[in-house]
Amino acid sequence: MGRAEERRARQKSARRAKKGAGKSGKKTGIRRFFTWKMVLGYFLSMGLLLIGAFLVLYFMVDVPNANALATAEANVYKYSDGSIMAKTGKINRESVPLSKIPKEVQHTFVAAENKDFYSDPGVSFTGTARGIVNTLLGRGKQGGSTITQQYVKNYYLSQEQTVSRKLKELVISLKVDQQQSKDDILAGYINTSYYGRNAYGIQAAARAYYDKDVGELSVAQGAYLAALLQAPSQYDYSVAGPNGKRLVEQRWNYVLDNMVDKHWLDAGERKGLTFPKPIEPRPTSGLDGQTGYFVEVAKQELVKAGVSEDELAAGGWTITLNIDKKKQKALEKAVHNQLTSKLKPKTRAVDGHAQVGAVSVNPKNGAIVAMYGGAGATKHWTNNATREDYQPASTFKPLILAAALENDSTTQDGQPIRANTVYDGDSKHPVKDDGGEVGFAPPNEDNKDYGPINVQKAMNNSVNSVFAQMAVDVGLDKVKKTATALGMNSKAGGFDVAPAMSLGVMGASPKDMAGVYATLDNHGEKVTPSIVKSAEKGGESAELPDTTGGEVISRTAADSVTSVLTGVVDEGTGSAVRQKGQAMAGKTGTSDENKSAWFTGYTPDLVTSVGMFGEAKGGKQVTLTGTAGGGRVNGGGFPAEIWAAYMGSALDGAGAAKFDLDTDMGAAVPPPSSTTPSSTSPTSKSTEPTTSPPPTSESPTASSSPPTTPPTTPPTTGGESPTNTTTPPTTPPTSPSLDTRGLRTKQRGHG
Repeated sequence: MGRAEERRARQKSARRAKKGAGKSGKKTGIRRFFTWKMVLGYFLSMGLLLIGAFLVLYFMVDVPNANALATAEANVYKYSDGSIMAKTGKINRESVPLSKIPKEVQHTFVAAENKDFYSDPGVSFTGTARGIVNTLLGRGKQGGSTITQQYVKNYYLSQEQTVSRKLKELVISLKVDQQQSKDDILAGYINTSYYGRNAYGIQAAARAYYDKDVGELSVAQGAYLAALLQAPSQYDYSVAGPNGKRLVEQRWNYVLDNMVDKHWLDAGERKGLTFPKPIEPRPTSGLDGQTGYFVEVAKQELVKAGVSEDELAAGGWTITLNIDKKKQKALEKAVHNQLTSKLKPKTRAVDGHAQVGAVSVNPKNGAIVAMYGGAGATKHWTNNATREDYQPASTFKPLILAAALENDSTTQDGQPIRANTVYDGDSKHPVKDDGGEVGFAPPNEDNKDYGPINVQKAMNNSVNSVFAQMAVDVGLDKVKKTATALGMNSKAGGFDVAPAMSLGVMGASPKDMAGVYATLDNHGEKVTPSIVKSAEKGGESAELPDTTGGEVISRTAADSVTSVLTGVVDEGTGSAVRQKGQAMAGKTGTSDENKSAWFTGYTPDLVTSVGMFGEAKGGKQVTLTGTAGGGRVNGGGFPAEIWAAYMGSALDGAGAAKFDLDTDMGAAVPPPSSTTPSSTSPTSKSTEPTTSPPPTSESPTASSSPPTTPPTTPPTTGGESPTNTTTPPTTPPTSPSLDTRGLRTKQRGHG
């Protein structure tokens, strides 16, 4: 390089140095503190510190002894008065060596949880880091753990979600992977995991779900058990809802597809596999009678409240229920005396199909004080008190009226919907909206025509045609919204926004209906039935959700419905429950083809829903007609008789309480004087005649007779006779006075 080139190079270097410096020639701003060398140094230092900290942790943390799950304490369940109801908690586990588990079944668990199990170091650093971050952010349980980590958590540690527990899990997993073989770890994982149905370990699970020894499991069955571990309760196919069934089938397919990817299962064999539905659950011994139902419902509530199944299974809990021993005995006695003692299943096949479910709730605090789930948890596992697969039928009608009152709804001609509003009560009267007929014309029971009839009398007699039209007048979306707010399950089967909704064709349980009517009884303040009073362990109490509070409909709307429902008891289909001097409101229900019959009713202090269901072998819904040698079973028959017998005993003579109602309508006040309808509305009128004359061409409703070509007409459903075994009196009982009726109302002006 010549002198000129050297000089130019020096000048260029000087300019570059000057450009990166201030006027003084020194570095300014952030450059004073950070250079790429300094940043690299920071990272290296931080890395060394983390490595050092991890090494200290690694040498400080030893592999502990097994946790106490194998010798867990029992859980103690108590009645509301503190007396012991049951003790549970014996762990249902039978550990088996890996050699007894078919190889392909072993692979289902690896494919489900950790495909690289056989080659990994026992931990997933990225999964653990993600779990720590999510724990710090309060996001609850997180996946991403290896089989080794899950085994360590199950066998050595606890289920708590803390950063320290995750770090211990990481260290212990590394050491366990070094000290034990992969087969030993896999065996420990399969034998310690919880599968639901109180089954710990694969042997107990094989018996609980398929009634066979683990060595007899097929690859399809093994894949189902492996899939279960992600969510044991939700994925129990026999009791899961539609969403749970869909999810577990997806998980099952995921497991098998992973097995094909790992060459553990032939693709052709995989294609021929079908989902292996498990057998029906069989309850744990010692939980016979109603106790098994109580314990299962309590577990469900506690899990929903945030107590994990593993925590419950570990035992040591004292769980006090709201069940009142005296009321429970009264309920069981009422079912026996009014129904089951009259059944002869050996000579009448239909008698073997009769199932009863009932729930009794304190409307002031939501406590389930009595519950009847069936013949007993060891005889009939499905809890009839909480099942949602039968239609509530006409017990849904009060919710339509509640929606009308809450939304200030009007008829097609603009008249407010009230207890004295007149509708056309003829059977199969076409339902209309602003655009004309909607293609729905439900029949009344026995196709009875009522002619012009007011809402009060339509509720008393459960007239389908009236409430079908009312639901459309209110708006089907609004009806469903109100029903859901009151406590109906919006996801229950059949809860479609369609005119047929008015017939109560969706699924509902006695527990659901007791909650809905308790909310009405509680003046529109939400009541959520709960069986758990308290749950404690080691001096700590589980945090239970509030069971009351929050207005879901106005007091006026709720109280007006209560007022109308007193008429059903006084002079309608619920007359079988009437008791002198006792304030009562309620509604009957009889579903399509007589597959279910209901009475749900209440006093100021107690709400009870009784459902009767026709169930054949395999859970098939069948008719109740002919039960106990009678005819059609209506809500005003056996269900109402059970309700009345139970309430008479449960109230213990406390009949002085009166409904304190803020309303100006319904059975609480005299109807207006008879007047002649003033116009020819196509749907309804707000005036109420004292009698219901047969429809004529001058009828206040259009075309009281069905059209020549009728719209869609579903089978008779929802309407009721007073009873199923006796002939109703020729002359209806005289309406009692306000005091006898048990009503104390606040008169309000008509709006």
